[in-house]
Amino acid sequence: MIVRWFLSPANWVGLGLASVVLVLKALGLLGTLGLGVAVIGYAAGFAVGGLWLGFPWNKEPEWEALQFSDEGDARQAMERALSGVRRLTEHNPDNRIPASLQARVLELCKALEGLLQQWERSRGSLSLQDSFHARHIAISYLPDALNTYLSIPASYATTKLLSNGKTAQDTFKDTIVELEGKVRQLGDDLASQDAHAFLVHSKFLSEKFSPGGLPGAEAPSMTASLGDSTKEKTR
Repeated sequence: MIVRWFLSPANWVGLGLASVVLVLKALGLLGTLGLGVAVIGYAAGFAVGGLWLGFPWNKEPEWEALQFSDEGDARQAMERALSGVRRLTEHNPDNRIPASLQARVLELCKALEGLLQQWERSRGSLSLQDSFHARHIAISYLPDALNTYLSIPASYATTKLLSNGKTAQDTFKDTIVELEGKVRQLGDDLASQDAHAFLVHSKFLSEKFSPGGLPGAEAPSMTASLGDSTKEKTR
Protein backbone atom coordinates (compact mmCIF):
# COMPACT_ATOMS: atom_id res chain seq x y z
CA MET A 1 0.00 0.00 0.00
CA ILE A 2 2.85 2.43 0.87
CA VAL A 3 4.50 1.86 -2.52
CA ARG A 4 1.19 2.37 -4.34
CA TRP A 5 0.59 5.59 -2.42
CA PHE A 6 4.10 6.88 -3.10
CA LEU A 7 3.92 6.13 -6.83
CA SER A 8 0.37 7.42 -7.25
CA PRO A 9 -0.24 10.48 -9.47
CA ALA A 10 -2.15 12.14 -6.61
CA ASN A 11 0.92 11.98 -4.38
CA TRP A 12 3.18 13.47 -7.04
CA VAL A 13 0.75 16.33 -7.71
CA GLY A 14 0.60 17.00 -3.96
CA LEU A 15 4.38 16.96 -3.65
CA GLY A 16 4.66 19.25 -6.64
CA LEU A 17 2.32 21.86 -5.19
CA ALA A 18 3.96 21.61 -1.76
CA SER A 19 7.37 22.15 -3.42
CA VAL A 20 6.07 25.29 -5.13
CA VAL A 21 4.93 26.61 -1.74
CA LEU A 22 8.34 25.87 -0.20
CA VAL A 23 10.14 27.64 -3.04
CA LEU A 24 7.91 30.69 -2.61
CA LYS A 25 8.56 30.60 1.13
CA ALA A 26 12.33 30.42 0.54
CA LEU A 27 12.10 33.41 -1.77
CA GLY A 28 10.28 35.34 0.91
CA LEU A 29 7.16 35.74 -1.20
CA LEU A 30 4.81 34.29 1.43
CA GLY A 31 5.67 36.75 4.15
CA THR A 32 5.05 35.46 7.64
CA LEU A 33 3.11 32.39 6.55
CA GLY A 34 4.53 29.21 8.13
CA LEU A 35 5.49 25.87 6.69
CA GLY A 36 1.97 24.68 7.40
CA VAL A 37 1.05 26.27 4.09
CA ALA A 38 3.18 23.60 2.39
CA VAL A 39 1.11 20.92 4.12
CA ILE A 40 -2.05 22.63 2.94
CA GLY A 41 -0.54 22.81 -0.54
CA TYR A 42 0.24 19.10 -0.49
CA ALA A 43 -3.29 18.26 0.67
CA ALA A 44 -4.81 20.44 -2.03
CA GLY A 45 -2.56 18.97 -4.70
CA PHE A 46 -3.28 15.43 -3.52
CA ALA A 47 -7.02 16.07 -3.68
CA VAL A 48 -6.87 17.66 -7.13
CA GLY A 49 -4.52 14.97 -8.44
CA GLY A 50 -6.71 12.23 -7.01
CA LEU A 51 -9.87 13.63 -8.54
CA TRP A 52 -8.14 14.16 -11.86
CA LEU A 53 -5.85 11.14 -12.16
CA GLY A 54 -7.16 8.76 -9.50
CA PHE A 55 -6.51 8.10 -5.83
CA PRO A 56 -4.17 5.32 -4.59
CA TRP A 57 -6.72 2.78 -3.38
CA ASN A 58 -5.84 0.06 -0.92
CA LYS A 59 -6.31 -2.51 -3.65
CA GLU A 60 -3.89 -5.08 -4.95
CA PRO A 61 -2.82 -4.81 -8.58
CA GLU A 62 -4.82 -6.89 -11.04
CA TRP A 63 -2.02 -9.38 -11.50
CA GLU A 64 -1.93 -10.22 -7.78
CA ALA A 65 -5.39 -11.74 -8.25
CA LEU A 66 -3.83 -14.46 -10.43
CA GLN A 67 -3.53 -16.96 -7.60
CA PHE A 68 -5.17 -20.30 -8.30
CA SER A 69 -5.52 -23.47 -6.28
CA ASP A 70 -4.99 -26.99 -7.60
CA GLU A 71 -7.97 -28.31 -5.68
CA GLY A 72 -11.23 -29.93 -6.69
CA ASP A 73 -11.96 -30.57 -10.35
CA ALA A 74 -8.68 -30.23 -12.27
CA ARG A 75 -10.36 -29.20 -15.53
CA GLN A 76 -12.27 -26.37 -13.84
CA ALA A 77 -9.12 -25.21 -12.02
CA MET A 78 -7.15 -25.14 -15.27
CA GLU A 79 -9.93 -23.33 -17.13
CA ARG A 80 -10.23 -20.69 -14.38
CA ALA A 81 -6.49 -20.08 -14.42
CA LEU A 82 -6.28 -19.84 -18.21
CA SER A 83 -9.26 -17.50 -18.29
CA GLY A 84 -7.57 -15.22 -15.73
CA VAL A 85 -4.26 -15.22 -17.62
CA ARG A 86 -6.05 -14.45 -20.88
CA ARG A 87 -8.03 -11.54 -19.41
CA LEU A 88 -4.95 -9.97 -17.82
CA THR A 89 -2.84 -10.44 -20.95
CA GLU A 90 -5.51 -8.86 -23.14
CA HIS A 91 -5.88 -5.98 -20.68
CA ASN A 92 -2.07 -5.59 -20.66
CA PRO A 93 -1.76 -3.05 -17.80
CA ASP A 94 0.38 -0.06 -18.77
CA ASN A 95 1.23 -1.89 -22.02
CA ARG A 96 3.96 -3.79 -20.22
CA ILE A 97 3.69 -6.81 -22.53
CA PRO A 98 4.86 -6.09 -26.10
CA ALA A 99 2.42 -7.14 -28.84
CA SER A 100 4.51 -10.08 -30.05
CA LEU A 101 4.87 -11.51 -26.55
CA GLN A 102 1.23 -10.82 -25.77
CA ALA A 103 0.26 -12.92 -28.80
CA ARG A 104 2.49 -15.79 -27.64
CA VAL A 105 0.96 -15.83 -24.16
CA LEU A 106 -2.54 -15.96 -25.64
CA GLU A 107 -1.48 -18.68 -28.06
CA LEU A 108 -0.04 -20.68 -25.14
CA CYS A 109 -3.39 -20.41 -23.35
CA LYS A 110 -5.08 -21.74 -26.49
CA ALA A 111 -2.56 -24.59 -26.74
CA LEU A 112 -3.16 -25.54 -23.10
CA GLU A 113 -6.91 -25.63 -23.66
CA GLY A 114 -6.30 -27.83 -26.70
CA LEU A 115 -4.09 -30.14 -24.63
CA LEU A 116 -6.81 -30.40 -21.99
CA GLN A 117 -9.37 -31.44 -24.61
CA GLN A 118 -6.92 -33.88 -26.18
CA TRP A 119 -6.12 -35.38 -22.79
CA GLU A 120 -9.78 -36.02 -22.06
CA ARG A 121 -10.53 -37.84 -25.31
CA SER A 122 -7.19 -39.63 -25.61
CA ARG A 123 -6.91 -43.40 -25.23
CA GLY A 124 -3.42 -42.91 -23.87
CA SER A 125 -2.22 -41.59 -20.55
CA LEU A 126 0.38 -39.24 -19.11
CA SER A 127 2.86 -40.22 -16.44
CA LEU A 128 2.28 -38.88 -12.96
CA GLN A 129 5.07 -36.36 -13.48
CA ASP A 130 3.75 -35.20 -16.86
CA SER A 131 0.17 -34.95 -15.60
CA PHE A 132 1.49 -32.81 -12.73
CA HIS A 133 3.29 -30.56 -15.20
CA ALA A 134 0.22 -30.28 -17.45
CA ARG A 135 -1.95 -29.05 -14.56
CA HIS A 136 0.61 -26.75 -13.05
CA ILE A 137 1.65 -25.06 -16.28
CA ALA A 138 -1.90 -23.68 -16.40
CA ILE A 139 -2.56 -23.28 -12.67
CA SER A 140 0.76 -21.95 -11.37
CA TYR A 141 3.75 -21.86 -13.74
CA LEU A 142 2.22 -19.52 -16.34
CA PRO A 143 0.27 -17.28 -13.88
CA ASP A 144 3.30 -16.99 -11.58
CA ALA A 145 5.59 -16.05 -14.48
CA LEU A 146 3.12 -13.37 -15.58
CA ASN A 147 2.67 -12.12 -12.00
CA THR A 148 6.39 -11.79 -11.44
CA TYR A 149 7.08 -10.13 -14.77
CA LEU A 150 4.33 -7.53 -14.32
CA SER A 151 5.59 -6.68 -10.82
CA ILE A 152 8.80 -5.28 -12.34
CA PRO A 153 8.69 -1.62 -13.41
CA ALA A 154 8.43 -1.37 -17.20
CA SER A 155 11.62 0.68 -17.66
CA TYR A 156 13.62 -1.80 -15.58
CA ALA A 157 12.11 -4.87 -17.30
CA THR A 158 13.11 -3.66 -20.74
CA THR A 159 16.53 -2.12 -20.10
CA LYS A 160 18.30 -3.68 -17.10
CA LEU A 161 20.22 -6.92 -17.51
CA LEU A 162 19.62 -9.64 -14.93
CA SER A 163 22.22 -12.10 -13.67
CA ASN A 164 21.50 -14.32 -16.70
CA GLY A 165 22.67 -11.54 -19.03
CA LYS A 166 19.14 -10.87 -20.35
CA THR A 167 16.44 -8.35 -19.55
CA ALA A 168 13.34 -9.39 -17.62
CA GLN A 169 11.31 -9.05 -20.81
CA ASP A 170 13.63 -11.41 -22.72
CA THR A 171 13.67 -13.81 -19.78
CA PHE A 172 9.86 -13.86 -19.70
CA LYS A 173 9.86 -14.61 -23.43
CA ASP A 174 12.27 -17.52 -22.84
CA THR A 175 9.96 -18.84 -20.12
CA ILE A 176 7.00 -18.79 -22.52
CA VAL A 177 9.08 -20.62 -25.14
CA GLU A 178 9.96 -23.33 -22.60
CA LEU A 179 6.33 -23.75 -21.58
CA GLU A 180 5.29 -23.93 -25.25
CA GLY A 181 7.82 -26.70 -25.81
CA LYS A 182 6.56 -28.70 -22.84
CA VAL A 183 2.93 -28.39 -23.96
CA ARG A 184 3.88 -29.61 -27.46
CA GLN A 185 5.78 -32.53 -25.97
CA LEU A 186 2.81 -33.56 -23.83
CA GLY A 187 0.48 -33.35 -26.83
CA ASP A 188 2.88 -35.41 -28.94
CA ASP A 189 3.09 -38.07 -26.21
CA LEU A 190 -0.67 -38.49 -26.14
CA ALA A 191 -0.89 -38.44 -29.94
CA SER A 192 1.82 -41.11 -30.19
CA GLN A 193 -0.07 -43.40 -27.82
CA ASP A 194 -3.32 -42.85 -29.71
CA ALA A 195 -1.57 -43.55 -33.02
CA HIS A 196 -0.15 -46.78 -31.58
CA ALA A 197 -3.59 -47.84 -30.34
CA PHE A 198 -5.04 -47.08 -33.78
CA LEU A 199 -2.30 -49.12 -35.46
CA VAL A 200 -2.91 -52.12 -33.15
CA HIS A 201 -6.63 -52.03 -33.89
CA SER A 202 -6.04 -51.64 -37.64
CA LYS A 203 -3.71 -54.67 -37.64
CA PHE A 204 -6.32 -56.69 -35.78
CA LEU A 205 -8.98 -55.83 -38.36
CA SER A 206 -6.61 -56.57 -41.21
CA GLU A 207 -5.80 -60.00 -39.75
CA LYS A 208 -9.41 -60.73 -38.86
CA PHE A 209 -10.79 -60.05 -42.32
CA SER A 210 -7.86 -61.32 -44.37
CA PRO A 211 -8.45 -64.62 -46.26
CA GLY A 212 -6.59 -66.53 -43.58
CA GLY A 213 -8.18 -64.74 -40.65
CA LEU A 214 -10.03 -66.72 -38.00
CA PRO A 215 -13.79 -66.02 -37.97
CA GLY A 216 -14.04 -66.07 -34.19
CA ALA A 217 -10.84 -64.20 -33.40
CA GLU A 218 -11.12 -61.80 -30.51
CA ALA A 219 -9.66 -58.32 -30.54
CA PRO A 220 -6.46 -57.95 -28.51
CA SER A 221 -6.80 -56.00 -25.33
CA MET A 222 -6.21 -52.32 -26.09
CA THR A 223 -5.22 -51.75 -22.48
CA ALA A 224 -2.60 -54.49 -22.69
CA SER A 225 -1.24 -53.05 -25.94
CA LEU A 226 -0.61 -49.79 -24.15
CA GLY A 227 1.28 -51.46 -21.33
CA ASP A 228 -1.71 -52.03 -19.00
CA SER A 229 -1.39 -48.42 -17.93
CA THR A 230 -4.30 -46.89 -16.12
CA LYS A 231 -5.38 -43.75 -17.86
CA GLU A 232 -5.40 -40.80 -15.57
CA LYS A 233 -8.49 -38.63 -15.95
CA THR A 234 -8.54 -34.91 -15.38
CA ARG A 235 -11.82 -35.04 -13.55
